[in-house]
Amino acid sequence: MRKVIIAGNWKMNKGLDETRVFVKAVVAQLANMPLNGVVPLIAPAFPFLVEVLRESFGSNLQVAAQDVSLNNDGAYTGEVSASMLASLDLKYCIIGHSERRQYHAETDAEVRTKLLKLFEHNITPIVCIGETLAQRDVGQTNEIILSQLHGCLHEIELITGNEIIIAYEPVWAIGTGRTASPQQAQEVHALIRSWIQKNLGQTVAENLCILYGGSVKPDNLKELLSCDDIDGGLVGGASLKQGDFLEMVRLGASSTQRKDF
Repeated sequence: MRKVIIAGNWKMNKGLDETRVFVKAVVAQLANMPLNGVVPLIAPAFPFLVEVLRESFGSNLQVAAQDVSLNNDGAYTGEVSASMLASLDLKYCIIGHSERRQYHAETDAEVRTKLLKLFEHNITPIVCIGETLAQRDVGQTNEIILSQLHGCLHEIELITGNEIIIAYEPVWAIGTGRTASPQQAQEVHALIRSWIQKNLGQTVAENLCILYGGSVKPDNLKELLSCDDIDGGLVGGASLKQGDFLEMVRLGASSTQRKDF
């Protein structure tokens, strides 16, 4: 059954010392916290993945990369391949984030290719989808979400639903301080789960975790988690603060909407 996942996407923030201090403190706190199956996860910048993996080894804190290359290896300066991530024994990777789509013109087809690269190395993709403000304002939210689901997951076979995680991130609510209301978020999450059920089966739909990402913070997480189809958060700015991150993990652990306990 579904777990609650609190995933912190650090983007291009925190240097080595800041990263080390954060991880040491959080790992120590998590060791004394009843998690009830909640998965705390952070995605630091690429240069510090090894340090975070080292500091979190044996703890409850999980680690993700923020992206992966379309290519296996070769003359691709600055790129990081799925095999490189696998060599670190990394278990998760974010793909298709709206900032990658916006600033690097990443397409659904490219996200699908990255997903397949991660599958080859047993890394769980966190697949991001979401509409812009302009698209929402003209009533295209459902159309955009369904198009992205089809583009990213076309002819992808899932058996259990645990092979991937989906993150719905309304682009207009990322880094803006604006948040979709719980009702707005739930409507889209329900749409996603309905599409999953229709196209990938009931079992996959029941087990697949769908996270909400869009100015998630301790103040709004509890209400979001009360929604039937929201299984956690892909958190930006609030995940950079030890106290806020730990509080969100606590809220996840105490959520009355647990699907797996």
